[in-house]
Amino acid sequence: MFFKRLGILAALAVMPAFAQVPNSPVALTTDEVLSPIQHAPMRLHEVPTTNGSVTSENWSGYAVTGSDFTNAEGSWVVPAVNCTKTPNSYSAFWVGIDGYSSTTVEQTGTISFCSGTTAAYYAWYEFYPNPSFDITAVPVAPGDKMSASVTFNGTEFTTTITNETTGKHFSKSAKVKGAKRSSAEWIAEAPCCTTSGGILPLSDFGTGSFGDDYTDIANTNYATDSSVTGPISDFGAGVEEITMVSSKGVTEAVPTSLSTDGSASR
Repeated sequence: MFFKRLGILAALAVMPAFAQVPNSPVALTTDEVLSPIQHAPMRLHEVPTTNGSVTSENWSGYAVTGSDFTNAEGSWVVPAVNCTKTPNSYSAFWVGIDGYSSTTVEQTGTISFCSGTTAAYYAWYEFYPNPSFDITAVPVAPGDKMSASVTFNGTEFTTTITNETTGKHFSKSAKVKGAKRSSAEWIAEAPCCTTSGGILPLSDFGTGSFGDDYTDIANTNYATDSSVTGPISDFGAGVEEITMVSSKGVTEAVPTSLSTDGSASR
């Protein structure tokens, strides 16, 4: 799959805030570091007249809706960010369950961001609304091929992320109160939060490529719910294409059409 970053945002000199972040649901290891960034549920901007499409102020990509999701699989190539164009900005790429129309998100992915005009990259996981954690055990560089999954075993969720280029991987499990398991997602995101709780500026990431057409990792951009196991397109009327726009409606990131096998886009 995926996403083209459109336009250039005015770079805001802001830092993410820790305010009102709940305690971690699980004990940490030396491979995890508390992150100041969070990856919140989708902020809906509007529902256009085109069926199966929405605009969002923090997400771009694809979601599939259904019931009792137990698995979401994804793969992508880590995009390089242009920090000369968008200093002090952030872009996240991830696979997850929930968050499209619910208040939790179980997710794992990578971040490509700009600290001033210096680019940096890392892997992370989050059981929102609990905090996000950087994964120091899985170093990330632009161009690396990543695979990730989120599964539910009846009592808890497990996030797993692997840098297929280096072979490094990491898993974490936790129970998530109130999880609806009503959607699965493959997303490019402008994460949260500014000091006032707003969405952080989106980095110029060029193009983000999701799915096995770009990573050669089979059966990715797949999901399983109570009635479907398969690629994104198998969810039919439950497929939602998400375009990221600013609060004023300016287009920022657009998903391309799915590939012929229904899983990949860019």
